[in-house]
Amino acid sequence: MPASLTALALVCSLKPSPAASSSELMARQVLDELATHGVTGSVVRVVDHDVRPGVELDMGDGDAWPGIRAQVMAADILLVATPTWLGQHSSVCQRVLERLDAELSETDDAGRPRTFGKVGIAAVVGNEDGAHHISAVLFQALSDVGFTIPAQGVTYWNGEAMHGTDYQDLDQVPEATAATTRTVAGNAAHLARLLAGENYPASS
Repeated sequence: MPASLTALALVCSLKPSPAASSSELMARQVLDELATHGVTGSVVRVVDHDVRPGVELDMGDGDAWPGIRAQVMAADILLVATPTWLGQHSSVCQRVLERLDAELSETDDAGRPRTFGKVGIAAVVGNEDGAHHISAVLFQALSDVGFTIPAQGVTYWNGEAMHGTDYQDLDQVPEATAATTRTVAGNAAHLARLLAGENYPASS
């Protein structure tokens, strides 16, 4: 019987709830596909929480990151979903990456970063080019702090340049994006199960 798995989507929209968010829509579509592989998912819209700037586990004074981090550490798969602004990931997404930097100093009894054995994937939306650049940034950062990236681990949609249509405004999801989302989910679940069965070796 395959091990049960969990996923957490950190949605890095600049819009607080309850505003509609293309990033959250795509994140939930990824989670829906993960559910077909037996993965239970949840969503955190980061901007709804008082995540303080910094690179420590807890920046104190009501910092909301420790609670979010607890959810990250409890999940087998982390999905980072971000909009594209000026060809870059959002400032909220950058703050998430900066806070994850603290994981470099957190190790388990085998000397491995506590993020070893966890899978990292991405979702990017926007009305301009930038998805490949953003996924490269996200993959490097997630790998640096210990997450493992599956083959074709990003799904994305970029609208026509200088056009006003959002992903959430589309009548239906383009098949290319839908197929990529299915691939991301399937590969992430497969890799997460492999790592759950046998983690990386102990640090020397």
